[in-house]
Amino acid sequence: MTANGLLQIALFCIVIIALTKPVGAFMTRVFAGEVRFLAPVERVIYRLCGINPREDQHWTVYALSMLLLNGAGFAFLYALMRLQDVLPLNPQGFGAVAPDLSFNTAISFVTNTNWQNYAGESTMSYLTQMAGLTVQNFLSAATGIALAVALIRGFARKSASGIGNFWVDLTRCTLYILLPLSFVIALFLVTQGMPQNLNAYVDATTVEGAHQTIAQGPVASQVAIKMLGTNGGGFFNANAAHPYENPTPLSNFVQMVAIFVLGAGLTNVFGRMVGDQRQGWAIFSAMGVLFLIGVGVCYWAESQGNPALAALHLDQGLGNMEGKEVRFGIANSALFATITTAASCGAVNAMHDSFTALGGMVPMINMLLGEVIIGGVGAGLYGMLLFCIMAVFIAGLMVGRTPEYVGKKIEAREVKMTMLAILCIPLVVLGFSAVATVLPDALKSIQDGGPHGFSELFYLYTSSAANNGSAFGGFTGNTPYYNVTGGIAMFIGRFFVILPALAIAGSLASKKSAPVSAGTFPTHGLLFIVLLVGVVLIVGGLTYFPALALGPVVEHLMMQSGQLF
Repeated sequence: MTANGLLQIALFCIVIIALTKPVGAFMTRVFAGEVRFLAPVERVIYRLCGINPREDQHWTVYALSMLLLNGAGFAFLYALMRLQDVLPLNPQGFGAVAPDLSFNTAISFVTNTNWQNYAGESTMSYLTQMAGLTVQNFLSAATGIALAVALIRGFARKSASGIGNFWVDLTRCTLYILLPLSFVIALFLVTQGMPQNLNAYVDATTVEGAHQTIAQGPVASQVAIKMLGTNGGGFFNANAAHPYENPTPLSNFVQMVAIFVLGAGLTNVFGRMVGDQRQGWAIFSAMGVLFLIGVGVCYWAESQGNPALAALHLDQGLGNMEGKEVRFGIANSALFATITTAASCGAVNAMHDSFTALGGMVPMINMLLGEVIIGGVGAGLYGMLLFCIMAVFIAGLMVGRTPEYVGKKIEAREVKMTMLAILCIPLVVLGFSAVATVLPDALKSIQDGGPHGFSELFYLYTSSAANNGSAFGGFTGNTPYYNVTGGIAMFIGRFFVILPALAIAGSLASKKSAPVSAGTFPTHGLLFIVLLVGVVLIVGGLTYFPALALGPVVEHLMMQSGQLF
């Protein structure tokens, strides 16, 4: 660990803290209908789509609207990939994508996971990249943000039957937040050397006389929204480690900020909408504590490197540089890995499979905790709000009082829905991982032996169910078995959390606000922050420690004794 590395991490944290309040203020105004510089465009969209912007939807109607949009998006993207060989904007003449891979990819991008069992530059046409993958990057991100705002309304409203209008929330989020910011970021990335064109690939001859094909394409427009919307799906197979997807250290820093900025801003939106910004800062602080623990452990582990190499004086005291871009180094690789898995993004500027055992465990834990450390845009906030409900429920049990959170009593219905949402991901991750470890065909996809091989398999289902999309690169996921089971894991990880969260929103919106009394547990102070962090860690630890012990923990202990995988 170096002073320069720590300074870069500190600079990132300062920038995010500084942006949280103004971004939150702007987003609050957008969803309140106070930002109208594209009002004519907004009205045309409503008219063409037959939307009544004044309709206040019941949570069931809100959920149905969301499911219809995502179902249509899945069908369109699947058809686009299956027919891309006969569609235009395919200068390389790529063939149709296989049915099982199309199924996996369509679910992946609709659920904001962006798991990629393919190399983008050798599989997807420009039309598929733009009209399919990039469009879904916008829609899935806007869906997550809209759902978070709907849950916030559940806490903020009193005796209301509706939680907003999904189509209005989706439209405003896309028009006023995602499109303008993506446009600015894309222009900046082009100035850094990122391609944005529809040219055919370039054939070149290297200095050694070898033949090389240099991929081109509309890269910047996809990278901007993949980061801002915490989607993560790369235009190229190497993702943000590719010089065309991440040309400079400055582009690397801006992309990291883009991953966190909207998720952090949503915590401020929560505080503003419930009438107490301290509530939002308490959630942000809990997220920040978990993030700093993760990045600290990851940076320390990668700085230590492999003791076997250190004993042979092969690492020259540089730590573990395997799988990392020398342009970014250990500090920015560890920071990026922690950010992308804390925020459900999945983009990578280093190969997580090449991290040390403990360094690679940090991204895994970030996802296993439900990706509530900032989390995916929208998904991180509504995931953390579920843990807030659990925290006040536990606090209520301790004192024998009906739990309350921001003025709403938390009763049996909300607790049941919360537990359903929190438990569905462990069921998928542990269940699918257990089955795969006893199937001979499934085990063939594992590259390495021992505990590291188990980590590769476990990481796949963790990343899928947590809607992250990053991977331990040695694992071969493009098989019918993993394409299908991975797709199912993504679907459950997304919608089996969303639907209970919306049910909670509807239930809370219909309730009156409970007045603060002497027995009300304050949820904006240090005690609540500690309780919330403790609940997140304890639930995650009790659920996943045995699996982590079989993978990275055992691998670390064996690495210390000189046995490598």
